[in-house]
Amino acid sequence: MDLGAFSLSLTVKDIEASKAFYEKLGFVSIGGDCGQGWTVLKNGDHLIGLFQGMFDKNMLTFNPGWNQDAENLDAFTDVRELKTRLAAQGVQILNDETGTASGPGSFVIEDPDGNPILIDQHR
Repeated sequence: MDLGAFSLSLTVKDIEASKAFYEKLGFVSIGGDCGQGWTVLKNGDHLIGLFQGMFDKNMLTFNPGWNQDAENLDAFTDVRELKTRLAAQGVQILNDETGTASGPGSFVIEDPDGNPILIDQHR
């Protein structure tokens, strides 16, 4: 099951302070808008999303259709197919936003310890 690009989505109190901190670790901004409360930073193959006021907890994030450079993949497993496969295996689907037949969509699952995992397709 190919889940696409992987990143860690962090809830932050002060997005500008957090961005400055991660830049000291060598991360550079590759997208987002701090004024809207989010940005994505990259260091090598490592991606971190910083989110202020959007999520309750830190979470693992996968983006079907993207590689680690946030570039579109020609072939990928659609978010709706991923949801169907996981549900068939008994995984509880939370916050289901996959109501359309194609295009962007997302859903959240939790691991056995309650850690949220966001599957978020942008295309």
